[in-house]
Order: sequence, then structure tokens, then C-alpha cells
Amino acid sequence: MTDALRFEWARIRTIRSTYWLFGMGVVITAAIAGILAYVFRDDEHTVEMDAFVLLGGGEFATFIPIFVAIMGIFATGHEYRYGTIQPTLTTLPQRSALLSAKLLVVVAVAIALVVVSLAVNLGLAALLWGEIPDLGRSPMNEIIPGYFVLIALNAILGVGLGQLFRGVPSAIVVLLVTPLVVEGLITGLSNVPALDWLVPVVKFLPFTAGARLIATTPADEAFGPNSAQYEIFDRWAAGGVFAVFVAIILAVAWYLFQKRDA
Repeated sequence: MTDALRFEWARIRTIRSTYWLFGMGVVITAAIAGILAYVFRDDEHTVEMDAFVLLGGGEFATFIPIFVAIMGIFATGHEYRYGTIQPTLTTLPQRSALLSAKLLVVVAVAIALVVVSLAVNLGLAALLWGEIPDLGRSPMNEIIPGYFVLIALNAILGVGLGQLFRGVPSAIVVLLVTPLVVEGLITGLSNVPALDWLVPVVKFLPFTAGARLIATTPADEAFGPNSAQYEIFDRWAAGGVFAVFVAIILAVAWYLFQKRDA
């Protein structure tokens, strides 16, 4: 396991995409945070406003989750794209140890990215507001831990998708199309009377549920006036839905990795 961790740490530090994704995550969220902090500088600072600034978009802060998921996809998908999986397995034949190392290293880098991003955004808020946002008040004291959980789950999902599809393009398509198109379409269609049987499905949509981890609004207000019909789970239960989805993807990918030829 030590050799696998050393290998993965060297791999992730020596590819340019890691620095690009890490840098873009910090810069983009900092730009959003800076703009929002400047616009809200003379307003009363609500929890929602604090969350939007610190996360670079609040519950709509999709940049870092997507970037860490892509980082995870690259960790496994690049092995097949560039044909390095065979020499890798020749050197490190214990497949479970190799996949575990990929997960640990990617999650560690993802958590580091969140720490840096939050520190930068907090600094911008303090600079433009003249005060540091209160991270201890509710629900901020749940949003920040939820953000870390969401990022870790997205990193694991990326590794699982890359391994499942044994490549990069298909995994990225699934990562982007599912939340942006499929889940939005299902939620929209659930408002059609003839398709109201989709209403109970909405709360089980994985990415929709995952976004609740950093939500500033209560579950019964998640979809505006129609929220009551969806019976959306609260923050941690919704996070559990997303975690189960990630676990299923990873379990299938892990099983196939053990059974399929390189």
C-alpha cells in the first residue's frame, strides 16, 4: 500500500491537469466571491450571503465539485487513455491497493483545494467587508462541513467513473449530463400533471440530493412554492442519498477492475 500511495502521489504531482484544475478552482470561486462581496459590501450580512461568498456561489457552487470529480476521472481514466495501466499493474499488481491509493490521494488533494479556496474567499470577505463572516452560526456551521463532504464524495465519484468507463470522455459526459440535463429534465417533467408519478423520484436524484449538503434554504423551500410536494430530505439525509449513489458507482467499478483484463 505504501508503494501505491507513493506512486499515486508522484503521479498526481507530475501532471499539468492537477495544477490547472486546482488553480481554476481557486481562481474562479475567488472571482465569484470577490464580485459578490463587493456587491453586498453595504448590505446586512445574512447567512445566505456569507455562504455565497465563502463557497463562491453557495449551493450553486459547482466549479470545485466538478473540477475535483474530473481530477478523479483523470486519475483512473488517463491510465487507460495513454496505455499506462499495464506497466502500472505490472509494477503494482495488487489492484485493490492501487485503487485505494488513487482514492486517498485524490480525496486529499480535493480537501486541500477546499481549504485553500475557503481561506482565499474568507480573506476577500474580510478585506471588502472589514469583518470576518461568522462561521459558527446556523446553518453555516453545517454548510462548511457539508461542503467538505460534498467535495470528497465528488472526488470519489470521479475515480469511480473513470475506472468504470476505463477512459475520460464517457466519464466526463456522464458527470456533466446527469446533473445538468437528466436531473433537470426529470424535475421539470414532474410538474406535468400526467407525469406527477415522477414527483417522489426527485428527492432521490443523486446530484440534486448532493447539492443539499451546501444548501442555505430549508428542505421545504428547496423548490419554491412547489417544495412541499417533493418532500425533499434534509441536509444530511440528502447527502446520504448522494453517498449511496457514489458507493454504488465505486463498488461496480471496483468489482469490474478486479475481474476485467487490463
